[in-house]
Amino acid sequence: MTNSPSKHASHLLPLPSSLTAQQLTSPRSSGRLRKLQSQPSLISQQRQQQHRNTSASQNTSLPPIPALPSPPKHSRARSNSDAVIPTPPNAGPSPKRNVITKKPLDPKDELRSLIRYGPRGDVPNALQNLRHWILVDGLEADTDGMSDLRIFVWLILLNSSPLSTDVYLGLIRRGPSPAYAKIRNDTHRTLMTNPLFKRRVRENSIIRLLNAVAWMLHDAKSDRLTDSGRTTNAANELGSPELHYASPVLKHAKGASTVTNDGSEAGASEPGIYVQGMNVLCAPFLYAARTEPEAFVAFHRFITCECPGYIRGAMDGVHKGVALVERCLAIVDPKLSSYLISKGVKAQIYAFASVLTICACTPPLPEVLQLWDFLFAYGPHLNILCICSQLMMMREDLLSDISPGKLLRSFPPLQAKKTVTLTVSLVRKIPAELYEELVHHAE
Repeated sequence: MTNSPSKHASHLLPLPSSLTAQQLTSPRSSGRLRKLQSQPSLISQQRQQQHRNTSASQNTSLPPIPALPSPPKHSRARSNSDAVIPTPPNAGPSPKRNVITKKPLDPKDELRSLIRYGPRGDVPNALQNLRHWILVDGLEADTDGMSDLRIFVWLILLNSSPLSTDVYLGLIRRGPSPAYAKIRNDTHRTLMTNPLFKRRVRENSIIRLLNAVAWMLHDAKSDRLTDSGRTTNAANELGSPELHYASPVLKHAKGASTVTNDGSEAGASEPGIYVQGMNVLCAPFLYAARTEPEAFVAFHRFITCECPGYIRGAMDGVHKGVALVERCLAIVDPKLSSYLISKGVKAQIYAFASVLTICACTPPLPEVLQLWDFLFAYGPHLNILCICSQLMMMREDLLSDISPGKLLRSFPPLQAKKTVTLTVSLVRKIPAELYEELVHHAE
């Protein structure tokens, strides 16, 4: 029978003797039997108690063993078993947290901030820093001499006032100025051998700019002649007489009706409106500026405030500058000066164009722009010493040539950095009285 208990007797607990067979077969007895089977036997209980006592005695006799840290894992550099394990490079105390420091402001960003927002504090100090930065570092430009900051720096150094574009357009709409014929006769020769200038600046731009400047000077001359009689030919603290007596540009009706078709006028031969060489003098402004109005403002400010003597009358300022070239060269290099004089080579021959155009007649044009950065920063009067520096850079060739005048028919390519460096050293050799004449010769 499957329900017979004799088949499972091998794994059951021993039954108590008090239980009879009838009691085992009854339902109540079967329940007691399952309860007894569920309890552990006495032998197993004794064995568990002995095991607990043994474990407790061992734990009390031995101290606790601390847990050993797992050794760091190293990647071996090679397969040899005797290879020395390298020490980890980052062993030791943990490095401190890097502190992010602010980088100093880039001079180019500082210059852009000065142009856009103006100086933060003292204006003279800001201008002095700008001049020193131009002398030491210079304006950043490409191989063609183009810089997006140059025209703004020139306007700042020249202290040019803002001008509405409508004013410039109004001057153009007035038509040919009294000096229009002379302008057209010179513009096609403006830096005609310079491919960079020809590619960027058109002849029409030169004509419009010079014609607008001629109208400005014409209006200033007319207002000065109709003034209370107090006129002067000397520059004052406000600049040249043209700037001091300048009227608003839109007052152009006066004299405009007398202009004929060929651009001539009864007073067209009167000096002070246009002189030969102004076309070359305005070329760097048109090349560096982004627009014609920017070039117009800078050029007009330059000729009326910095060198009005170069465009007035018989260009007396230019002749004074040429004479100063010879006097300064006799001081800074007496041997070269006496040799040129002994050969009959005078500054009137080789220095006139360089004085009139502020060395703009000497290529290459990118070097001219760099030289003008220095001259606008420290004064165009230093152009006289720049010409002396160029002569001294040709010193060996001039002294070894029997006819040095042939070499001076055209100066060698301009080297702005060397010229500026030598010019700065020559300033210390010029006496105070002569330097004062340099400063005021173009007024």
